[in-house]
Amino acid sequence: MNQCELVGLHLAGRYGCFIEGDLIESSSSNERDSVRKDKPSITAYKVSLNVVTLGSKPGMDKVLPPGIVEATANLLVASGAARARVVRTSRSRRMVSIYDAFDRLLPGQFEALAHRKAFCERQVREGISAGATQILVLGAGYDTMGWRLTPECSRVSFFGIDHPATARLKAKGIEFMGQRDNLCLIAGDLGKQNLVDLLKASESWDRRARTVIVAEGLVMYLPPEAVQDLFRQCAEMVGVGSRIAFTCLPTGADGRPDAGPWTGLVLWLLKVGGEPWIWSIRPEALSLFLGEMGWTNTPELEGTTGQHGVEFYGVATKSPEISETGEVNLPEQDNLPGRQD
Repeated sequence: MNQCELVGLHLAGRYGCFIEGDLIESSSSNERDSVRKDKPSITAYKVSLNVVTLGSKPGMDKVLPPGIVEATANLLVASGAARARVVRTSRSRRMVSIYDAFDRLLPGQFEALAHRKAFCERQVREGISAGATQILVLGAGYDTMGWRLTPECSRVSFFGIDHPATARLKAKGIEFMGQRDNLCLIAGDLGKQNLVDLLKASESWDRRARTVIVAEGLVMYLPPEAVQDLFRQCAEMVGVGSRIAFTCLPTGADGRPDAGPWTGLVLWLLKVGGEPWIWSIRPEALSLFLGEMGWTNTPELEGTTGQHGVEFYGVATKSPEISETGEVNLPEQDNLPGRQD
């Protein structure tokens, strides 16, 4: 792949064009949707390439979590998700300049990815310090946080869930890089399968344990009913004191996700690419939404300005139910609220 093709691949992955192998193809919506069902996520791929490129941007070493760039580059190559020369070119300063130039479509979003990774890892580390013994990353893609943190957090169990096509590649890469005893990769399509069922199938999952759930760059790709169900099921499968860290898009005046000054173009490109942004929420409505899903909005735990690029960051905690008499009600093991069989 030459430089021009790689530039096209980067931009296509970022702004929604469909990629098949090393080529940017044009196809009908039905054909594209059919192919995408069995292909690894374009979004997961482009996010990882963005991380690699950010490692070459001056100043980002102070933002990105330690070791993330090397681990991501190694995972992409070891898994077969990207060729070595693609990763090498992605690490060039020229690619940094290209990303900076195209950042006008989503102002600040390139650097925002570094802040997003730092936010999620900070939430995990702080959650562990507060007593969490389980970490669950939803839509994990080629994220390396679990692989990197397991050696220093040997008493914490790390879980990652992603679409089977992406999960298979990641598992291949992790095996090559070195499997971790306390890292469990789960293949599952959250658009078709219940999170509850996927976690119940794992013998090592403890639904009573204090847990940190990470939903990074995920919920904007789901329809509203799926987002609601996901938050409910997350609350059902973790213990009191757990937290969920997530990123989301604000809703614009026209009712669509607000992607900045070029919203119409960005949303159209993402739709054409087969991975559109669907769900968003007004920031002032977040507390009510989370409360209805079994969570308490906890902005004081964010440890950030709350927004970078076009995304907002959120943290919510699970608290015990309190009856009208003030009694704390902990749900029974087999009769948790929100369960849908």
